[in-house]
Amino acid sequence: MKFAVLSDIHGNMFALRAVLEDMKKYNIQRVLCLGDLAMAGPEPNKTIDFVRTQDWTVIQGNTDEMIAYYTQNVYETVKATAPIMANALECDVNEISDENKKYLKMLPKNKCIEVEGLKILLVHGSPRKNNENIYPNMDSDVIEDIFTDVDADIVFCGHTHIPCGYQTKSKVTVINDGSVGRPFTDNPQACYVVADIDNGKIEVEHRFVDYDKSSAMNLLSLRNFEGADNLAKMLINPQSRHM
Repeated sequence: MKFAVLSDIHGNMFALRAVLEDMKKYNIQRVLCLGDLAMAGPEPNKTIDFVRTQDWTVIQGNTDEMIAYYTQNVYETVKATAPIMANALECDVNEISDENKKYLKMLPKNKCIEVEGLKILLVHGSPRKNNENIYPNMDSDVIEDIFTDVDADIVFCGHTHIPCGYQTKSKVTVINDGSVGRPFTDNPQACYVVADIDNGKIEVEHRFVDYDKSSAMNLLSLRNFEGADNLAKMLINPQSRHM
């Protein structure tokens, strides 16, 4: 069975459309989405509208949770470390429809599914927290600690916007699928995963897809919050996780 895993769209319909077009090259039978649908992107509400029309398996990301449960305290917490992201969050909350906020609120924080006899756990950050980072080149002891009690053969995660993978001593395969809408690597192309499970074995490919970054950047820069132009530039030249 071939399926796609994607996450961290962040309101970037330009990138998402390019990813969906790339999927047509494969016999994709299922799409798994690991959250962060809207925040700080060119078209947050439109992106949620689109995802809701799809027959996907979707879980809640940490920014989905921020939007769904937004309060002044949430805003101040984000502002303390990432003021531009706090501005984006406030703007998103004002633009996103009540129906879409309810949708984000109802999404599960994680989900366990079975594909051809293999247990697959879907998380946004890690099995422990939706904002815990799974980065490349982490110390093996840290990875073992994070996944030691996981009852799954495969864990798919996102959140960091940086693709990577691990195999634990307990034979758990961990795959970070990168980001569709806001990659934080030297390669600003949209990134997602194509996975193929056959006879109890999995093959995984990280796909890197070019898209109309200039149009996405221009639309994001026109959004009505301070720092939108800075976030827009990061779509082409991602230098750090947050401005």
